[in-house]
Amino acid sequence: MRRANKIPAISQTKPTRLSIRSASVLALTLFLVSNASQANDNHPAGIIDEKPRLFVLTDIGGDPDDQMSMVRLMTYANQLDIEGLVATATGHEKKRIEPQRIKRIVKAYGEVQNNLLLHEPGYPSAKSLLNVISQGIPVHDMQGVGKGKDSPGSELLIQAVDRDDPRPLWINVWGGPNVLAQALWKVRETRNAEQLATFVSKLRVYAISDQDNSGPWIRKEFPALFYIVTPGINAGGGFHHATWIAIGGDKFHGRFGGADYSLVTNEWLDRNVRQKGTLGAEYPRWKFMMEGDTPAFFYLLNNGLSSTKNPNWGGWGGRYELYIPRKEKWFLEEETRPIWTNAQDEVLGNDGEWHTTNHATIWRWREAYQNDFSARMDWTIKPYSEANHPPVPKLGHPETITAKPGERVDLDATPTSDPDGDAVSYEWFVYAEAGTRGISNSRTGVMLDIKNFDKAKAWFIVKTKRVMPPGTGTMHIILAVTDHGIPRLTRYKRVIVDVQP
Repeated sequence: MRRANKIPAISQTKPTRLSIRSASVLALTLFLVSNASQANDNHPAGIIDEKPRLFVLTDIGGDPDDQMSMVRLMTYANQLDIEGLVATATGHEKKRIEPQRIKRIVKAYGEVQNNLLLHEPGYPSAKSLLNVISQGIPVHDMQGVGKGKDSPGSELLIQAVDRDDPRPLWINVWGGPNVLAQALWKVRETRNAEQLATFVSKLRVYAISDQDNSGPWIRKEFPALFYIVTPGINAGGGFHHATWIAIGGDKFHGRFGGADYSLVTNEWLDRNVRQKGTLGAEYPRWKFMMEGDTPAFFYLLNNGLSSTKNPNWGGWGGRYELYIPRKEKWFLEEETRPIWTNAQDEVLGNDGEWHTTNHATIWRWREAYQNDFSARMDWTIKPYSEANHPPVPKLGHPETITAKPGERVDLDATPTSDPDGDAVSYEWFVYAEAGTRGISNSRTGVMLDIKNFDKAKAWFIVKTKRVMPPGTGTMHIILAVTDHGIPRLTRYKRVIVDVQP
């Protein structure tokens, strides 16, 4: 059943068409990216199995949402290798740079780092994070790209990409991406086609819409660059159409229904975040809505659900599909190449209505990711024995299963455990949109009849009825394990059933 997860601009511009030089490296870059992806996709389900490298570009200092997202990011700093926290142009006229706001939050994190280490290993020192704080130039749009427009932030980005590390570098763009555009511009001007292609192949971008015109320029000039984005700017309502707004929006702030708005109010955040120690005190009250930038790093978290190489599989950061979107009035310009962008999920909301939207790809997980934040804020102030920790789902079988129509598929999560000894609840459900096999589209929500869906052991019969598209392909079965601690925490396992003739 598809349902919400319940608890049981440039001074030397290039032409508008793809430049000849860009086109000449496209094939090479695609080859490198494809080979890298195939080399890393041998894990049966492609779930994150190593720390992603992260580089953040943030227009922190304007809308308080960047500060909010930065506080939450600190609580997950042990799951990511943070290699850059770069302040970009901010303010009404985009003429300010405020890295001091990042430094203040990181210093507050430093005061609670030792306590966080009581709960999970791997939290980096505040000193190491302070060393990667940098800044762009106080110039907006493509005016910040070209000769003489290098910045400490763009140089730090180039250094990070050039580092001898086989993992790709994920760029989170929380504001305008002209620091990234400048790095790409410089590399193209100073290196040969093969070197440029290698550089581009190491990048993965998740951008929070287009907050200046350097985003469309990047996608057009570097067509092989891996790019997740809902194109467009807020003028014309672009943000309301974006996937990311579902992190904290509702019928007013996001123009959608179905989500539990009580979990993202300032009152909820007062109780669960702001009142919890020095790091919580750095979390401001929202002006429009909570944390618009958080989905960009949610996509990288290792909770058993996300696959960084497969945006179409879905997770806390949303679900995206690869295509060229048709131009909308809020786009800055027409897209010229496929990008990872809006995809729809059909989810039963807390209002009892079915919702088929791109927003549902994020808000369906709202209860789980908010509870997780509350627990991590507890970790900043409480000893281990007084806080809750996530369960550890484990399967009694491989994560990929081959089956034929008519066969029975048995699911087993009996090896699952909880570090606090809490009881756990199980839920097995099909994530139909993530798979490639057609499943009957019943408005009753019965997408697959999983027997004992709320038990450690469950099973189902692969339907033999002809469906469209034809009945071979993959089905994604999600195991959600939720403990009975306070707050209740959820972790996942994804089982891919490959249905063959």
